[in-house]
Amino acid sequence: MLAYCDRIYKSMGRGVVFLIGLYQKTLSPDHGWFSSRYPGGYCKYHPDCSEYCKQAVEKKGLVKGLVLGFWRVLRCNPWSAGGEDPIK
Repeated sequence: MLAYCDRIYKSMGRGVVFLIGLYQKTLSPDHGWFSSRYPGGYCKYHPDCSEYCKQAVEKKGLVKGLVLGFWRVLRCNPWSAGGEDPIK
């Protein structure tokens, strides 16, 4: 039973990573169709928020990765300094 739940959990994580990749290829101002409007990049952080969330889900798992991604989006505001922010 535990192995079955683990497979479901991992497949849900892959699904979330797929959806983030789809967003990046289409709507993202840093990666998608609108990236030509922002040649220097739109996000002040490196990696940008969607890539950070994608890496966090891949490295930390579904729940912790989504929490880290959500926290990153909350920190991305006009008053933040930005800069390098790797997954810890």
